[in-house]
Amino acid sequence: MKSIQSIEFHAGSREEMLPGFAKDFPYIVTRAELDKYAGRFVPWHWHRTAELFYMESGALEYHTPKGKWRFPVGSGGMVNANVLHMTQVVSQTERNIQLLHLFDPAFLAGERGSRIGQKYVFPVTAAGQVEMILLFPGSPAQDEALKLLRESFRLSPDGFGYEMKLRNILSELWLMLYGQVQPVLGENGRVGKSNDKIKRMMVYIHEHYPEKITVPEIAAAAFLSERECFRLFRDCLHMTPVEYIKSYRLQIACQMLAGGREPVTAISHACGLGSSSYFGKVFREYAQCTPTQYREKWQDCNR
Repeated sequence: MKSIQSIEFHAGSREEMLPGFAKDFPYIVTRAELDKYAGRFVPWHWHRTAELFYMESGALEYHTPKGKWRFPVGSGGMVNANVLHMTQVVSQTERNIQLLHLFDPAFLAGERGSRIGQKYVFPVTAAGQVEMILLFPGSPAQDEALKLLRESFRLSPDGFGYEMKLRNILSELWLMLYGQVQPVLGENGRVGKSNDKIKRMMVYIHEHYPEKITVPEIAAAAFLSERECFRLFRDCLHMTPVEYIKSYRLQIACQMLAGGREPVTAISHACGLGSSSYFGKVFREYAQCTPTQYREKWQDCNR
């Protein structure tokens, strides 16, 4: 199981890169050391895979367009495929470690058009009302699912039959999760169009953040009115387009400060934040420290 201390994204997008993901085995397992992530949070992003996770220690808060949930040690759940989400560390008194399975739903469904896919897998991944499935101890069904989830992370890749054993245990877990959400699968969820449009506008910001960006330009990227643009940002990301632009630029600044030695003035201009005095002001409001202090803290942490 590979330990990770940061998240990487495809260029110009907020779709997560999945190093080690192979066509012949579309699956990876990771151990996320969340305290070593810059800022101790993972910004808004998505991925085409399903994300099945377990909190080994600490506590983590997930945010999606429909709400937020706190996961203490011993809990777990699943983020559905293509769902926008962000996470942030909650526990400040212990290490925050999360174990994750990331897999293409086809890994369980089999070949295109299969009965298993049509009956059990794709009804879940296509359900916009199912952003997350939560697993908390306290009921027999969820205790059983959490026990199986813990066991799934103990499988050794070097063991005989690992690939088949892994698919079997993930299939069993999926069936448990399917049973949990089956009552709502027939309901109409606001899917597809809104999800695609907010992502399109986010991608436009990610591609143009060093430049001056206006709300009409962001709205035009998704063929929307300004009013609809504001509504989608509010409903999906719980902030205005301008707030998201500023937040994204500051996230890029944090990455540059933690990973390099460029002068602070150069970083402020490269991120579209203008003068170093303005950059220093908004950065202190964002990170509760100066850019130089942030750099020292995170570069020391990574040594």
